[in-house]
Amino acid sequence: MKRCGWILVVWGVLGLFTSRTTRAEAPVSALQPFVDRHELAGAVMLVADAQKVLSIETVGYADIAAGKPMRKDTLFWIASQTKPMTAVAVMMLVDEGKIALDEPVEKYLPEFRGQQLAVVDDNGVKKLTTPAHPITIREVLSHMSGLPFRSAAETPTLDALTLEAAVKTYAQTPLQTQPGTHYQYSNAGINTAARILEVVSGQKYETFLQERLLDPLGMTDTTFWPNEEQIGRLAKSYRPDQAKTNLVEFPLSQLGSPLSDRAHRFPMPAGGLFSTAANTARFCQMLLAGGQWNGRQVLSQAAFAELTRRQTPDSVPNSYGLGLMVHADGFGHGGAHATNMDIRPAEDRVLIWMVQHSGFPGKGVQAQGVFKRSALQKQEE
Repeated sequence: MKRCGWILVVWGVLGLFTSRTTRAEAPVSALQPFVDRHELAGAVMLVADAQKVLSIETVGYADIAAGKPMRKDTLFWIASQTKPMTAVAVMMLVDEGKIALDEPVEKYLPEFRGQQLAVVDDNGVKKLTTPAHPITIREVLSHMSGLPFRSAAETPTLDALTLEAAVKTYAQTPLQTQPGTHYQYSNAGINTAARILEVVSGQKYETFLQERLLDPLGMTDTTFWPNEEQIGRLAKSYRPDQAKTNLVEFPLSQLGSPLSDRAHRFPMPAGGLFSTAANTARFCQMLLAGGQWNGRQVLSQAAFAELTRRQTPDSVPNSYGLGLMVHADGFGHGGAHATNMDIRPAEDRVLIWMVQHSGFPGKGVQAQGVFKRSALQKQEE
């Protein structure tokens, strides 16, 4: 997974593209030209309200070379869309009074005591100093902690270390900015919050997530370790060829293989999940309903409000809540391979865009916005 800030910028620009045109074109008809021009391999597009899925449509291919079409149950690496799911799990502990957002991380993870800040003095000399305050749980969930994107130990893949081991490497890494002053997109921060969850709950992160979130929401096709059947439904990943006129398949190199290997691949709270459009929609519908699912309060109103309000200061351009991007019309998150979920409370809509792309040739980058515009205009008619 590369540094993912650019993904979130693209998400913000294209995802909010909802200008008015004439009568809305059906999503499949609107997206087919992108597939025909080899600018988009394929997509699964889902629209829902808080109670039900309104439509789920497919276009193009999950595997171009094999001529395998996208299906409604195609599986995708949703990458950083894992972040809001992790944040919801952490907020469950806030609701239970077991942790508080403004407590220092070192209260639960003593390895962070004495963590240093890297600075450059007036003479251009790099040195270490004591940060203004220890990083907090709120800061690691909102990318305001100063932690790096990842540590040097997380190579060649991001899932080769246990969560405990990975987080210890973050504690040994100097902060890059003063806590609470700069937005810096950080897998390390989200992973650190998940490690606190483990320590406080006494459960492994993946067990807590499964029992407290995935199972109650019926997200049976969401996993860190796709099985053989699920791998058979996994969409191939594509990027522009060297001439930037066509698509070329490339391997999922950010994660170890085989994907089903539980002995050597470890769950990554910042970006390790695989899921389908319908499964991801269930999580989004819970948020659209203000933290409720089937009449049960998954999150308190206070916890939901913290998740979905802007936590980053107005002085930074990135509008981020706790594990969620927030914008004028709602909130959501993108993934490293261009998946996206967009939750719009005022319009009572969830928009799910599932693709597997690292960049697009031609006008392919516009495809997500075309889907969203089409879906929202169709609602108005």
